[in-house]
Amino acid sequence: MLGLIHIYTGAGKGKTTVALGLALRAVGAGLAVAVVFFDKGGKVYSERAALKKLKIDYFITGVERFNPKTGEFRFGVTEADILEAKKGLQIAKEVSMSKKYDLVILDEINTVAAQKMVETAEVLKLLEAKPKNVELVLTGRGAPQEILDKADLITEMYEVKHYYREGVKARKGIDY
Repeated sequence: MLGLIHIYTGAGKGKTTVALGLALRAVGAGLAVAVVFFDKGGKVYSERAALKKLKIDYFITGVERFNPKTGEFRFGVTEADILEAKKGLQIAKEVSMSKKYDLVILDEINTVAAQKMVETAEVLKLLEAKPKNVELVLTGRGAPQEILDKADLITEMYEVKHYYREGVKARKGIDY
């Protein structure tokens, strides 16, 4: 039975990786999958090449935050970030309601809600309106409690140790 809501949140690495692993499994089982990337503009993310090869539809929103030359991310929220997050929410609504997909991944939607780039109430409306047979996966740090309350599965990633703290920059194929 499809139609559950998964949340992968927390400060640890691996939220998107877990969601994309689930996408891989779903495609292997013959399910139709779509990914909406929130707050991940730009062209540096290696997983998109794999999604294309697997014929998984994906939609990119967000202003570029990652500089592959320095391996660093830009933090903070700009007006452009907010506009892109709202665009992503609209795409997420359309994709979820399209009846074309069995599994829809909303990557970093928790983060954009936590940072007030979109209203939590709007995300909740999306969760309430989704067709009963669409499995939804929401990733990102800081998932608001109201969103957590709607989930059927919650996994919180927490950092025990991270090589970034030792000065290792983000690496292509591993971190992006």
